Amino acid sequence: MTTEHLLACEIVHKIEGRVRIRIKALKYLGSLKSQVEKQLEQVKYIKGAKISLVTGTIVIYFDSSIAQEDNLIALLQNTLNVFLVEIYKAERTLKNKSVTTERRLQEETPEEIIKKIAISACLLGYNFFKKAPLNPVLGIRRIFNPNTMAILSLAGPVISNGLGTLIKNKKPNADTLSSSAIISSLLLGKEKTALTIMIMEEFSELLTVYTMKKTRGAIKDMLSVGENFVWKLEEGKNVKKVPIEEIKKGDKIVVHTGEKISVDGLIVEGEAYIDQSSITGEYMPITKKIGENVFAGTIIKNGSITVEAEKVGDERTVSRIIKLVEDANFNKADIQNYADNFSAQLIPLNFLLAAIVYGATRNIQKAMSMLVIDYSCGIRLSTATAFSAAINTAAKNGILIKGSNYIEELSKADTIIFDKTGTITKGKPSVQTINVLDKEIGENVMLAYAAAAEETSSHPLAVAILNEAKDRGIEIPKHSGDKVVVARGIETETDGAIIRVGNKKFMEENDIKIDEYYDEVRTILSRGEILIYIAKDNALIGLLGVTDPPRENIKKTINRLRGQGIDEIVLLTGDLEQQAQTIATKMSIDSYESELLPEDKAKNILSLQSKGSKVIMIGDGINDAPALSYANIGVALGSTRTDVAMEAADVTIAKDDPLAVPEVIGLSKNTVKIIKENFAMAIGINSFALVLGATGMLPTIYSSIIHNLSTVLVVGNSLRLLKYRLKN
Repeated sequence: MTTEHLLACEIVHKIEGRVRIRIKALKYLGSLKSQVEKQLEQVKYIKGAKISLVTGTIVIYFDSSIAQEDNLIALLQNTLNVFLVEIYKAERTLKNKSVTTERRLQEETPEEIIKKIAISACLLGYNFFKKAPLNPVLGIRRIFNPNTMAILSLAGPVISNGLGTLIKNKKPNADTLSSSAIISSLLLGKEKTALTIMIMEEFSELLTVYTMKKTRGAIKDMLSVGENFVWKLEEGKNVKKVPIEEIKKGDKIVVHTGEKISVDGLIVEGEAYIDQSSITGEYMPITKKIGENVFAGTIIKNGSITVEAEKVGDERTVSRIIKLVEDANFNKADIQNYADNFSAQLIPLNFLLAAIVYGATRNIQKAMSMLVIDYSCGIRLSTATAFSAAINTAAKNGILIKGSNYIEELSKADTIIFDKTGTITKGKPSVQTINVLDKEIGENVMLAYAAAAEETSSHPLAVAILNEAKDRGIEIPKHSGDKVVVARGIETETDGAIIRVGNKKFMEENDIKIDEYYDEVRTILSRGEILIYIAKDNALIGLLGVTDPPRENIKKTINRLRGQGIDEIVLLTGDLEQQAQTIATKMSIDSYESELLPEDKAKNILSLQSKGSKVIMIGDGINDAPALSYANIGVALGSTRTDVAMEAADVTIAKDDPLAVPEVIGLSKNTVKIIKENFAMAIGINSFALVLGATGMLPTIYSSIIHNLSTVLVVGNSLRLLKYRLKN
């Protein structure tokens, strides 16, 4: 796999006025090719541009008296930068395509595999004790008897996949070799060898499938976004408590105070005060009325509503996410693809060795040993088990990882990008600074005036002021004539005076002098706090500094990330420059960008990736959806367990502790380490068995036992990840 950066340029050939430049991004332009060529040709010193998608090069004809090669490279990179999102998507799509087609293990349940093992064991016992026929039949005629047909029936899925893949894709897989060994054994009258191969392989697969089943259960427990039972509205306005699984689209359910809403739907009756923080990230509950939509996972703080279900069953989050995790063929890690391709290339070697050994010895038993010993089975099962066990362990600790490829990407990451609000900070602003400018009134009186103005507002800054007043036990005075000026502030009348609370422009527009308090204002702003002015009639009486405090353990998290090899930590936020700078300084973050739109964050990520960085983006999973999607790994941190968060992020951490981030990176590194150990064991043991089998020192049945025991060994090594302990 190449590590060349997408926008890295190399001059392949040049003469006066003509240059050929190679750049990886050109291979993924597709239909954008002509658009890029036209844009380049519009530059006055460019006479012509021709892109080759196959070679990833571009030939540029230019006026050498005006521009040099360095100018052309900068121009080309800037032009491609505009299309970087599409280029990166095309590269990722191509990269994720699997070369080798393997049988999906989750198609069989542990119970079905145990049944097959039991039947195979019974057949093996029968074949051990049955009397050998006086005139044994060899070749194709051996197939047509009840004993052999029963064995073929049990081996059906393996034979079907192994031979089917060979015919369809012209490439063998692990099942191709196994099916060849089973059929060859049966043709030679070695039923015990065929059954031994099948039992050992089924046992290895049983361990893997069992791990996958446990993983599904752990994910279901983690992703439960609603109640197990709901109140269904029936004919005659009667309500009946039924399992959530029985609810269908169009059914009406009644939800009361304190309950979770279990479906996405429309309110048809009632009104409620609903906490939607899991959907919107806003911590203030809002009122929902008839005709408005509600979502699974949100909580009714007060009230009672009747909801007509619109999304139920397989449309709900749990079913969709589990399917995403199980679709390993579309989310394979590079190390899995490498293992599959490596083992697939070794499969023809087994057939070649069998032919060479038979040609040299004329001993069919020695040749058979070359077919029953293969590398691919152990490598395939050990990687699948390791990744599934890691996903299981993460899910039990409140961390959802959507696929094995994300585990490997986590282990390779060198850059982490944090969103600010709700990620580094708590997302709940609070009053930090109180500066009374009118010495005739105290802090509590000034806060009472400010709370009076903000009492009817649901703005986060208003909530911060009201919470401060509540914490101090301040009684809010009666007020009237509330007036909101959008993007400026709010005013009200209390005790015969007009109280105004808002920003600098609001004060200036009402002729309230603020210049004489320059030093006080600068002090608050220098700390990165949001400045709120409070005026009584036409005089400024106080200043409030509001800030969103850092999450608990966020500083410790950043320190641990650096200890795990993260080279660069970046802050991307839509907040103002001063606030971004303050939090970046406090947290010792390497760099920051402020006042960004969601699409700007995505472009910053793609820019880092084009230079070779492996990027983890940590955000809330909603406003940061574009950035989470384009990062190598998108991590939604906190309690945002929603459709939007789950679909945008590759990893969702349900708990609010940021220390889970370095823990899941540690788990990923340990997983990759165990997989590499498995490779070494599988290759070492099977190579040793191949040598013994080729020399005739190891009978075919024992070759099969050693090979399959090595598979069980590496699968067992992978299962150690089920006991891996996350510190937090």
